[in-house]
Amino acid sequence: QVRLEESGGGLAQPGESLRLSCAAFGKILSIYSTDWYRQAPGKQRELVAAVAANGNINYADFAKGRFAIRRNDAENTIYLQLNSLKPEDTAVYYCNMSVVAGSGWGRYQELWGQGTLVTVSS
Repeated sequence: QVRLEESGGGLAQPGESLRLSCAAFGKILSIYSTDWYRQAPGKQRELVAAVAANGNINYADFAKGRFAIRRNDAENTIYLQLNSLKPEDTAVYYCNMSVVAGSGWGRYQELWGQGTLVTVSS
């Protein structure tokens, strides 16, 4: 079964850093877009950062200069480095991958991680 597993969330003080990881398991044939989203309590899920299939990277305005997304297709893994964390960064962070996976030629699937909680508080 193809799935995503996230790790790396936790508690950080303002100004500290965390690194989130998201690994894809199963028979992954190709990875297209890879994204990180977040959802704060009482708010809608929002895009944090994205790496397109052609390598183009986009960040939400709040993430520019502080967060960094990286993908390693050889390991079927994406990362999100969170620097200079602020209390307003507190949220559940979700990874998302668009892949072709499965037996034979595979099929296109959009996968979501289970979410990892990041809490920024002094």
